[in-house]
Amino acid sequence: MVKIKRAIMSCYDKTNLVEFAKFLHENGVEIIATVGTNELLRENGIPSIYIGDYTGIPEILGGRLKTLHPKIHAGILALRDNKLHCEQMATYNFPWIDLVVVNPKPVAKIVELAGGAIDEVFDQIDIGGITLIRAAAKNFRYVTVVVDSIYYPLVIHEMRAHEGSVSFPTRFRLAKEAFACTSKYDNALAEFLEKKGYISPTEEIPIFFKGKP
Repeated sequence: MVKIKRAIMSCYDKTNLVEFAKFLHENGVEIIATVGTNELLRENGIPSIYIGDYTGIPEILGGRLKTLHPKIHAGILALRDNKLHCEQMATYNFPWIDLVVVNPKPVAKIVELAGGAIDEVFDQIDIGGITLIRAAAKNFRYVTVVVDSIYYPLVIHEMRAHEGSVSFPTRFRLAKEAFACTSKYDNALAEFLEKKGYISPTEEIPIFFKGKP
């Protein structure tokens, strides 16, 4: 089993996050976090590394680009028993990331805050967080992914029971929950768009049938 030494956190729902992060810190886990999460942890005396400092690139494009960086995703996706992957991680000096704790803002909340305005909803669609979740779930053999605070006690229990590691069955269970989370997110967006039936007032969208307009 992989001992958890480094975690990345980006959480909209911060329920019990401070307590969880405190446990991780006390057990020697380095924490990387996005702006809001980083501020919360530091305010509560928990050391964390702002993701922009970790990658060397701050959040840009008005916050649209935060976590989409090779240093982050290589650390999550690399196979640790793959010689080429290990060599490339060493070549680029990319550290492993063992734990991904991410929960995106629910689509229903985005729609509510935007008043249903489609452009504002699109501006708030989560890209980086969803990508982190999928990457971690894909590589569940080595990486633990947590998408809901209800699983913090489980991870704490596992780490205590396995000297800082999370067992394979639990990682698999959490990966299933992660894919369910991203599926629910995309389905909610699709349902919102279906209800809007929106097209640009300045454009006509041609309907194609058998390749002909």
